[in-house]
Amino acid sequence: MTSRIIVVASEVRVNDHIYNGTGTNAHPTFAWETVTEVRSEDGLILLITGNLKGPHGEFWFEPDEQIEVIRYPEPPAAKTLAPKANGRHGHS
Repeated sequence: MTSRIIVVASEVRVNDHIYNGTGTNAHPTFAWETVTEVRSEDGLILLITGNLKGPHGEFWFEPDEQIEVIRYPEPPAAKTLAPKANGRHGHS
């Protein structure tokens, strides 16, 4: 389940979604973009969406500026399974 939360820009994480307005597309779900990189530059927070080598978005914020993000819960940690016994008794 996802959560829409308000955080300060310095707490935005990679894979959060930020709102970019509807632009030319009227469908509201296309207005949320995935943050692919978070940087601190010159005292500001730079959030990059999309691929750096292709078309991407850049959003600049003050570190304490509040923004709304959609955040997915962290996946559960993978469980390590113990190796199963072979069941053979060493006979060929």
